[in-house]
Amino acid sequence: MSRSDASGDADATILECTDCIAPAEAFALIGNETRLSILEALWAADERPVSFSDLRRAVGMRDSAQFNYHLQKLTGHFVVQVEGGYEFKHAGEKVVRSVIAGSFNEHPTVDPFPVQGACASCGGPLRAVYEDERLGIECADCGQRHGEYGFPPGGFNDRTAEEVVDAFDQRVRHLHCLAADGVCPECGGRMETTVAEEGSCCLGVGVRVDHECAQCGHALCSAPGLRLLDHSAVVSFHRERGVRLDERPYWTLPWCVSDEHTRLVGRDPVRLEVRMPVADDELRVVMDGDLDVLETTVESAD
Repeated sequence: MSRSDASGDADATILECTDCIAPAEAFALIGNETRLSILEALWAADERPVSFSDLRRAVGMRDSAQFNYHLQKLTGHFVVQVEGGYEFKHAGEKVVRSVIAGSFNEHPTVDPFPVQGACASCGGPLRAVYEDERLGIECADCGQRHGEYGFPPGGFNDRTAEEVVDAFDQRVRHLHCLAADGVCPECGGRMETTVAEEGSCCLGVGVRVDHECAQCGHALCSAPGLRLLDHSAVVSFHRERGVRLDERPYWTLPWCVSDEHTRLVGRDPVRLEVRMPVADDELRVVMDGDLDVLETTVESAD
């Protein structure tokens, strides 16, 4: 990758690819047991960079020339040679992290299990369902969905069911925070946000927010309220009334999973209103199409 001319087209990207390889070639480079062993040995090293000889000993290959052949295939794309040995490039770390997460080699079977909260639609009990590396929260009675998002198999390791759903809750918050800020949580590319009123999503709601990466196509959907979990006015409103949002799973908050408390109050430009009732008070938040908060007001029954 090389930096483009800053004096050129103002719409030009900062980086221009000059040494990129096709995806098929990238997968071919790591589709070899020895090369994966090199990446795993580099990951397991106590300190990095790792010298050529130490890396070869860790892999257990006696033939220096053969080892060097495989190492050079990785160099430049997945590892980089620096003073003192070899270090990861970001792509190399991603490969190893995916192996550790179990995405490549684990396919667990997880039976549905109960989770905290009641269905935002019928009040029935909620349960977690895991399939195809996606964890979803749904009603055991009516089937209403309360969000379904990617969750690597490694997330179940050494965790109780309660710890799994806590990790899932934190992961969902993090993913949507990045997406709403325009950053793809998968590749770092530009995430585009749109407000939709039709089609289907993991919540089965009408008014919703769709995030999609212009670079890799990664997509997320949510009720608009999910964006507001860490907004200062929202957090303060709830805390003053004895509710700590950081201790409540997102699916226990109806305005995070249902459009019952959300309405589209303008289309050109887009304006969304999210209502959050707590006891006898109600916080009303108005957002624009980029999910930026424009106005907050508190309505009281008194």
